[in-house]
Amino acid sequence: MSYRNKTYVAFDGDNDMKYYRLMTAWKEHDNIDFNFFNAHDLNSARDTSTEESIKSQLRIRMDNSKQMLLLVGDSTKYLRKFLPWEIELARKKDIPIIIVNLNNKKDYDDDLCPSAIKDWIYTVSIPFKMKAIQYALDEFPDDYYKSKNISNFKDHRFRYKDSVYEKLGI
Repeated sequence: MSYRNKTYVAFDGDNDMKYYRLMTAWKEHDNIDFNFFNAHDLNSARDTSTEESIKSQLRIRMDNSKQMLLLVGDSTKYLRKFLPWEIELARKKDIPIIIVNLNNKKDYDDDLCPSAIKDWIYTVSIPFKMKAIQYALDEFPDDYYKSKNISNFKDHRFRYKDSVYEKLGI
């Protein structure tokens, strides 16, 4: 297996691109303490490519990823082509998924999450706040693997305690 250090970001490219771009802008800004190794930097899947070509490029990104950020917006649950496939691929590769609610909800949002993630056993849900995202990127993968070894993931949808958000100033 290749060395995994990237963050795979899955989202509705038609409606939620601005949130992805905002995250990359935070990363590039010298005076903002936000960083992640973006798997999307590995290659570019073009809309004009065939479905299999796009999936091949996405698979390469996922092969190099240690975690997935799933940006969940108003229309995410309606996506049927690539997003369910990406979630299933993360499941097969045992990649932790951080659900980022674009409505800033701190808990799992059953009304907006896609059906492909509903039966995923262990995730964390956070609001789309820079400090919350950075905290989850830094902390959740280790928590995921530790909890996996202890509890075998019995219906565990995780959320951070309010004290974590208070500490982060959110």
